[in-house]
Amino acid sequence: MKEQKQQQDIFFSDKERQALYKTIFNRRDVRGQFKSDPIPDDVLSRVLYASHHAPSVGFMQPWNYIIVKSNVVKQKVHSAFRKAHEQAANMFDKERATTYRTLKLEGIIESPINICITCDRTRTGPVVLGRTAIDTMDLYSSVCAVQNLWLAARAEGLGVGWVSILSEEALQKALAIPKEIIPIAYLCIGYVSHFYQKPELESAGWLDRVPLEDLIYFDQWENSKSSNTAPLIAQIKKDSDFPHAND
Repeated sequence: MKEQKQQQDIFFSDKERQALYKTIFNRRDVRGQFKSDPIPDDVLSRVLYASHHAPSVGFMQPWNYIIVKSNVVKQKVHSAFRKAHEQAANMFDKERATTYRTLKLEGIIESPINICITCDRTRTGPVVLGRTAIDTMDLYSSVCAVQNLWLAARAEGLGVGWVSILSEEALQKALAIPKEIIPIAYLCIGYVSHFYQKPELESAGWLDRVPLEDLIYFDQWENSKSSNTAPLIAQIKKDSDFPHAND
């Protein structure tokens, strides 16, 4: 019976599978819709546990979580954002810079909780199983922890916004992070008034979503056409009508 139960657990029901896809397709980078409602500890705990169960190279689990509630600390991070934001605006041409300055790109002060996810590259020693050929695998592992948190938060009805317009040095200073610890993501988290149907930058006309079939190659770079791959491409085009797939 135990073996039969283990076999059954391999598969998800149709309802469970649809819930997963719904979460993925409805995840949004939230900036301006945060409410001040507190996040209950049981909800935050579940989200953090989901993040902590991300895959990691050599099972090194290189992440830490700095939970920021202090308005003083938030103001320090926000000041660092403002400086980086202005520097970024000056990198675009005039028309693009004008559009850039109209975009809401963070919710640091508005969101009840900020979380910084970091990467300790020395956690399990200098030689890490699976990191011997690609030295950055631990950084990628920490990004997986970010994605797990993001999806779990969405399933809980929480919005998450990743603030990437921050200098690493300024963030380390604001959060007293040691120089050897890498800040991976600074996240704004909270309940929201609404989620946008489409990503905000897409709705604002910044960029459009690229069709999936334009991004797939077979066996070699830029090899995208062959007779035996046509059925898959046809299916991919058909699945563009999958519920929420264009959101």
